[in-house]
Amino acid sequence: MKPIFKLIISIAIPLAIGAVSGYFTIESVQTWYTTLNKPSFNPPNGIFAPVWTTLYIMMGIACYLIWRKDVENAQKKKALIFYSIQLILNFLWSFIFFYLHQKGAALAEIILLWIFILLTIISFSKISKAAAWLLVPYILWVSFATLLTYSIWKLN
Repeated sequence: MKPIFKLIISIAIPLAIGAVSGYFTIESVQTWYTTLNKPSFNPPNGIFAPVWTTLYIMMGIACYLIWRKDVENAQKKKALIFYSIQLILNFLWSFIFFYLHQKGAALAEIILLWIFILLTIISFSKISKAAAWLLVPYILWVSFATLLTYSIWKLN
């Protein structure tokens, strides 16, 4: 497969996951979420879409860097499994929090997501330092989102 197609696929997958999770969140963001008590550091709703879009693109580029590397198959497979698991968990958080309105379950789930992002960064770093660094803003944002989720759970 040509590298450009690998890059397009690598970026399209997280963007598609983000779009589908956005489908499950849009109504609740405008209704249920507005009724919740939120901490003073809660960002305006308009921040989330551009931040997540940027992070999804960076995640896709990181995945591409791993996919194209000529390394031991088992090492690459392990890295891509961690990456896939965190993508699934990323989707599930939005579904649990915004669609099911389960704040406590979303908190537990986002902690698991954070762990799998860290495992992905560690496994990516063994293959491509650049790929690992591309995920650092993501884990920082999810760290903030974890604090935000905890605060919303505690306040409500």
